[in-house]
Amino acid sequence: MGEVDPAFIQEPEHRARISYIEGEGIPVIDLSPLHSPNDVSAFEGLVKEIGNACKDWGFFQVINHGVPLEKRQKIEKTSKRFFAQSLEEKRKVKKTEKLVLGYYDSEYTKNVRDWKEVFDFIIEEPTLFPNSHEPANDKELAGWTNLWPEYPPEFRETCQEYIQEMEKLAFKLMELVALSLGLPADRFHGFFKDQVSYVRLNYYPICPFPHLALGLGRHKDSGAVTILGEMVFQD
Repeated sequence: MGEVDPAFIQEPEHRARISYIEGEGIPVIDLSPLHSPNDVSAFEGLVKEIGNACKDWGFFQVINHGVPLEKRQKIEKTSKRFFAQSLEEKRKVKKTEKLVLGYYDSEYTKNVRDWKEVFDFIIEEPTLFPNSHEPANDKELAGWTNLWPEYPPEFRETCQEYIQEMEKLAFKLMELVALSLGLPADRFHGFFKDQVSYVRLNYYPICPFPHLALGLGRHKDSGAVTILGEMVFQD
């Protein structure tokens, strides 16, 4: 089996636990009242559920969210085809210091390399950002542009369709959070006029050293809302 690259090895206290403790499941919230606006009672119940989940957990699972199943299945299938290619092919759209979107297989979290490959893309391109964090130099802009592979041929269209659905869902969730705080539904919209929605496709290859490495180390996301796509595996 060989030896694992030391770059992947987690500190003992951060490695995967062999044993686990059973606990209460995270909240599962049915968003179907969003599609039945005339049922005031159901909608108010949904808002309350969202508020409680945010207060008590900080995250929750949603069902009946309105994202078409075929689009979810399509991006799963297409992304698997992309990641199944050779490293040489995938690295044709590899991100660099200047090209911050695309494929990457050498990401570090907390100074430890993650056992994964990713592909990042944004909803609008080019997206412009100040080239400097200094107020005196923030007039110079830098642009983010997606890097699209030639294969699979449907990859670009599939990704663009999916990210549009994710952005719509994210705004729906933010509106529900605002309502749960007693605020107007659109209270947060003004903070996201120039926001950037992006999707990361994650691929976790089989790891021969699961007791030493992690697909993704402990971290905090920097965005306002993170939506994770759940994958169900057969035993």
